[in-house]
Amino acid sequence: MLFASVLVAAFASAFAGVFLPLSSTESFTVTPIVGVGMALLLVMLGQLGRLRFRVGRGTVSVSWAETAFILGFTFAPPGWVPAATLVGVAAAWLFITWLNGQRMVADVVHLAASLTLGASGATFISYVIAGPAASVDSRRTQLALVAGAAVYQVITLGLAVLTLTLRQDAAPMQVAVQALHAKLPMFVGNVIVGLSILYLLVNGPVWLIAVPVVLWLLQRGYRSHLRAEEEKRIWAAFARATRTLNGSTERAVAEAGLRGALDVFGARRVEIEVTLSLSPGSSGASLTSVDKNPIGSSLGLSAGVVADGGLPEDRRYAADAWERASDAMPGPVITRAMTVGGAQVGDLTVWLAEPALPAAQDELAVSAFADVLAGALHDAAARERLALLDAQVAYEGAHDPLTGLANRAALLSDGDETLKSLNPDCPVAVLLLDVNNFREVNRTLGYRAGDAVLRTMAERLIDLSREQEIIARLGDDEFAILLPTVAAVTDSSTPLQEVPSPLPHALRRAREVIDAVGKPVDIDGVRLVTEVAVGVVVETAGCAELGELIRRAGVALDQAKALNVAVAAYDSNHDPTSTDHLSLPAELLDALTADDQLILMLQPEVDLETGAPTGVEALIRWNHPRRGLLTPDSFVRTAENGGLLGPFTRYILDRALLAAAGWAAAGLDVPVSVNVSARSLLDVTFPAQVAEALRRHRIVPDRLVLEVTESLAVSNSTVVDEVLDALRELGVQISVDDFGTGFSSLAFVTRVVVDELKVDRSFVQEMADSPSAAAIVRGAVELGTRLGARVVAEGVETADQRAALLALGCTSAQGYHFSRPLPADKIVPVLQQMTAAAPPTILPLRVDGAS
Repeated sequence: MLFASVLVAAFASAFAGVFLPLSSTESFTVTPIVGVGMALLLVMLGQLGRLRFRVGRGTVSVSWAETAFILGFTFAPPGWVPAATLVGVAAAWLFITWLNGQRMVADVVHLAASLTLGASGATFISYVIAGPAASVDSRRTQLALVAGAAVYQVITLGLAVLTLTLRQDAAPMQVAVQALHAKLPMFVGNVIVGLSILYLLVNGPVWLIAVPVVLWLLQRGYRSHLRAEEEKRIWAAFARATRTLNGSTERAVAEAGLRGALDVFGARRVEIEVTLSLSPGSSGASLTSVDKNPIGSSLGLSAGVVADGGLPEDRRYAADAWERASDAMPGPVITRAMTVGGAQVGDLTVWLAEPALPAAQDELAVSAFADVLAGALHDAAARERLALLDAQVAYEGAHDPLTGLANRAALLSDGDETLKSLNPDCPVAVLLLDVNNFREVNRTLGYRAGDAVLRTMAERLIDLSREQEIIARLGDDEFAILLPTVAAVTDSSTPLQEVPSPLPHALRRAREVIDAVGKPVDIDGVRLVTEVAVGVVVETAGCAELGELIRRAGVALDQAKALNVAVAAYDSNHDPTSTDHLSLPAELLDALTADDQLILMLQPEVDLETGAPTGVEALIRWNHPRRGLLTPDSFVRTAENGGLLGPFTRYILDRALLAAAGWAAAGLDVPVSVNVSARSLLDVTFPAQVAEALRRHRIVPDRLVLEVTESLAVSNSTVVDEVLDALRELGVQISVDDFGTGFSSLAFVTRVVVDELKVDRSFVQEMADSPSAAAIVRGAVELGTRLGARVVAEGVETADQRAALLALGCTSAQGYHFSRPLPADKIVPVLQQMTAAAPPTILPLRVDGAS
C-alpha cells in the first residue's frame, strides 16, 4: 500500500508540474530544454555519488540530491524539476544495478518515486517563497532554496523511516534519530555547496574550476563520517550480539548467532553450518528435511532436521532478511571457518548488502564474530554433552539395565515420596514377586534365555500397571509393585465382617498379576509358563517406610513358598524380626487412656420373622496411630498375655453399658452383648466388677449378655463354674459364642446353664451348599429349643440365607443383611426404625374345630 501510494503521488506530481505555467528564475539565460537537461544531469550525478549507511537492518542512502535540487531549480522551469528528478534517479539507479548485475526494478521505481515526492514538495515551497521570475542572488530566493532543500530532506527522510519501520517492525523515533544523526551533516554541506556554486556562477565563474576538488574532499569527509558511524554501530551491535550467545543448546546459540549476524552486518542472508559432534561416536547423516521457524518479525530461520534419528554430523542453520531497504545493493559473500583450539566447529557465511566499510574491515568483523560464535557453540555442545551424560547416569542409576524398570534405589526413593504425598490413613500395598524355579531355566536354557524371561515378565507387568503404580526389579528374579491406592472393601472371609479391609483388593490384584505373567512364552523354541509366588503386605501410608513394607512383603513371600501357594499375605506372627509384639502392650495401655483410639461399634441382632431388634452386640476396634485400623484378633491376645485384660475388659464393659443406657432412656428394651475373654472367667472378682458397672450405669442385669467362648473356659472348670454361677445369680445372661467350632460344645452347655447360642458364621455361609453345615445349624436350633436358649445365627448376608434359617427354625440373626456395625451415637435411630417397621406379633388361639 505504501509503495502504491508513493508511486501514484510521484507520477501525479511529476506530470502535473510539467503542465503548470511556472516562471523560471532570471539569473541564467538558458532555454527550457537545456535547463531541464541540466537538471536531469545534475540529479543523475548526485545519485551516482551516493553513500550508504545502515539504520537497524535497513539501509539509507546519502547523495548530493539537495545540491542537485538547488541548481536544477535555478536552471530548469520549476514545474519540470519533479519530472527531471523521476527520470534522473531512475536512470542513475538502473545504471548502478546494471553494473552490479542485479535486476531491482521495483526497488528502483520505489526509490525514484520517493525522491520525486521530495522534489515536488521542495519545488512547491521554494516557488511559493521566491515567487515567479526570482533573482538567484536575492536573499529571498536563497531562503526559498534552503527551505525547499529542507522540505526535500524531510519528505525523503520521512518516507525512508516509514518504510524501514514497517519492514522491521521497529520504533519510528529510534529509526528517525539514527537516520537524522547520519544525514544532517551531509544535508548542511549539500545546501552550502549548492548555494556556493550559484554564487560563483553569478559573481565569479572562474572559481568553478575548484569545485570538483571541493566536492571530492567533501565526499571523502562524508564517507569518513559514515564509516565512523557504521563502525560504532557495528561494534555496539557486536557487543549486544555476543551477550546473547549464551544459550544452553546448539540451536539456541545458532538462533542468537543468526540474529546477531543480521543485526551486526546488515546482511541479506546468514548461514551457520555446524560440524561439531554433540555425542561421542555420532555418525554423520544427510539433511533430509527443512523446517522453518520465524525468529523475528523480519527474519526467517531454517535448520536441518534428521529424519532417521541420531545427530547429523553437519547441521545447517540459515536466516534471511525478509525485507531490505529499497536501495540495498548486493555485496560480497564472506565465509569464515569457526574453530576453537584448532578443533573445527563449523562455518559462518554472511551475504552482505553493499558494504559501508572497506572489504578488509568487513572480513575482519565477520572473522571476529565467527570466533565468538565458535566458542559459544563449543560451550553449548559441551553443556549438551554434560546434560546428556547426566541424564544417562541418572537414568542408569534409577533403572534396571536388563528390563528398564525402576531399580531398588529408585523404588525406595520414589515410593517414599509417593507415600509422603498420600493421606497417612490411606491404605497402600506392596506386592513382592519371585519366579519359581528360575534357576532351572538358567541352568537348562542358559542365562540368555533367563534374561528373555525376565524381560517378558517386565513387559507384561508394565502392560498390567495402572496409574501411579510403581514397578521395580529388585534383583535377580525378584520384582516389586507398589500400589499407592488400595480400595477398602468388605470380605466375608474376614473375622469381623464389619471392618472394611483393603487386603482383599490387594489379593485380587496379586492374582491378576499371576494370571498376566503366567501366560506361556516361547524362549528359543521352548514354550515356558512363568510361575510366580507373591507376598502381599497392606498398611496405611503413614505407618512405615517403604523399605519396611518390602521387608514384610518378603516375609509373606517366604510364607507363600513354604506353603507352596501362589499368594500369601503378611502376618506378623510369622515375622521373626517383627517388634510389634514387643511394643503393642505399651501402645494398648496408651490407647486405654486415649479418647480416640479404641472405638466401640454396635451391631443389632434381629428377629428373622419381623425384623425387630432382639439385641445389640458390642464390637471393639483399635484405630492404631501407626498401623491403622486393627480388629480384635490383632490385639486381644496382647491384652490377655500382657496383664491388661482387666482394664481392657472394664473399658469395653463400661462403654457398652453406657450405650445401652442411652437406648434404654429412649424407651428401647434391648439387651447388649459383650464378648468376654475366657481368662476373665478365671477371675473370681469378675462378677463383682460386672455388678458395679451395672449399678453405675443403672442397667437391669438381664439386659447384659456376656458372650464366652467355651473352648478355653473348660480348662479350669471349677473356677469357671463358680464365676458363671455368680454371674447368673446376679441376673446376667450367658451366651456361647461361635457355637459348633469347639471340641467340647455339648459338654459345656450341659454343664453350664446358658441363655443363648450363637451359631458360627462359617456354618451360616456354607449351609446352602454344604449339607453338613446345614445339619449343624439345624442341630443347634433343636438343641437351643430343648435347652430353652435363644439361637442367633451370625454373618447373615443375603435374603436366601435368612429364608434358609427360617426354614430350619432359627428365630434370630445378625449380619450385614440387616445392619452394619454402627457408632454408639447412631445406633438409637436405627433401633427405633427397626422397632417401628416390625409388624406386631399376633399369637393365634386355636381350639378344636376352630377355623
